[in-house]
Parts: sequence; structure tokens; C-alpha cells
Amino acid sequence: MPAENAAVADHLDDDDYPAYTMGRAADVLGTTPAFLRAIGEAELITPLRSEGGHRRYSRRQLRVAARARELVVQGTPVEAACRIVTLEDRLGDALRLNEEMRRKLAEHGLDT
Repeated sequence: MPAENAAVADHLDDDDYPAYTMGRAADVLGTTPAFLRAIGEAELITPLRSEGGHRRYSRRQLRVAARARELVVQGTPVEAACRIVTLEDRLGDALRLNEEMRRKLAEHGLDT
């Protein structure tokens, strides 16, 4: 496979590759560019910028934005929705780390 094709294949599998323009991201999420700007201002997601300065979003960022959108549709203010999503992510990370540590302890016979 030529190097150029390999690079394309890598981008197709990369959840962090900024493949979506703001307009396309808004269409995919069923929202507006203003919503994407608002969650960017709340620092929930930080889109990358193209050489021309346009916002570009990854699939991972779209999943985060979709969760925030769900909360906003349910009546949660944007700022609060962003905070909730951030805390949910932190909790998920902490639970995964806790489970990993428990497994390591169990492997060494140190579980309680």
C-alpha cells in the first residue's frame, strides 16, 4: 500500500482526526454552529483549526458534543451541560483506573 493510502486509512480509523467542518458537525449532531461555538467557549471541546482558521471536529469531539446536546434538549443550560459531561468523563476515567488497580492487586494476591 503506498504511503499516501496508508495515511488515509490511518485517518479513517482515528477518532481524534479533525475530519468535520463546523457546518458538517452541526448537521451530524442536528444542532447549530452557535451550539458548537458555545460548548467551545465553555471549554468542553476545543476544535482544531484548519490552515484557513476554520474549526474542525473529530468523531470523539462529536460524541462529547452529542452528550451535551442531549442534556440541553432536556432543559439543562449549556454551561451546566458542559460541566456535567466533564464530570461524567472524569468519573469514568477514575472508575477505569480503580478497576485497573484492583486487577493488578488481585494479580499479586493483594486483593482484600
